Amino acid sequence: MAMERLIIVRGGGDLASGTIYKLRRCGFPIIALESPRPSAIRRRVAFSEAVYDSVSKVEDMICRLAPSISRAMEIIHAGDVAMMVDEDCRILEEIRPWALVDGIMAKRNFGTKRDMSDRTIALGPGFTAGLDVDLVIETMRGHDLGRIIEHGAALGNTGVPGLVGGIGDQRVVRAECPGILSPTAQIGDLVESGQVIAIIQGANGDYQVLSQIRGILRGIIRDGYEVTAGLKIADIDPRESERNNCFTISDKSRCIAGSVLEGLLYLERRDGR
Repeated sequence: MAMERLIIVRGGGDLASGTIYKLRRCGFPIIALESPRPSAIRRRVAFSEAVYDSVSKVEDMICRLAPSISRAMEIIHAGDVAMMVDEDCRILEEIRPWALVDGIMAKRNFGTKRDMSDRTIALGPGFTAGLDVDLVIETMRGHDLGRIIEHGAALGNTGVPGLVGGIGDQRVVRAECPGILSPTAQIGDLVESGQVIAIIQGANGDYQVLSQIRGILRGIIRDGYEVTAGLKIADIDPRESERNNCFTISDKSRCIAGSVLEGLLYLERRDGR
């Protein structure tokens, strides 16, 4: 496998993982970078779980945690995705990748710069194409989802969840107090409106986290995670027939991933290198 086409992807949540999956399937060697405590909700389709479990699997693809660059290269040569805990991108002190993709999806820029690689792409708001990175990919659901932006920025964060099965705000569950999260329901479970899906062990006692709707628990932060007030901690899909979606890459993620691949090939052709 040619290391000269190495791609570094910042982030290992569900949207970043869809991009990692497509790029790896197309033959690109991948090193994903994560924080020490990833907060992925759709954990069954997030390579970031390797940070906790040393290995994660999204559909048919394996990602392995690497404690060093040398180990990451061994993992890549074996055909898997390598994951490293490196939220500050210190790996760039030793490696210059063929391309760098920022898939952190934090709605702001955590230090990604255009000079980090010959090809840089960022997902979603918080970046300006032509200034921070070469290209930005639109991540807002709607007509422009996946649009490749060469000049300017993606649409700003509205704070309003996209509609799934006609339901927006009610499908998203947020922590009402800080504390340690203990789920009482599992991803893929059918939950009822008013059902306790988790307990937050706070400073003033336990707080019950309730589902606002009936549906499939599509994602929930892992057991033992220390949450903050207002943090998104779970996602419920009102479409009861869509349980399998909990375990497969989403249509949104696949659309964005295709745009990243297109963007990288476009930059290679445009710049002739």
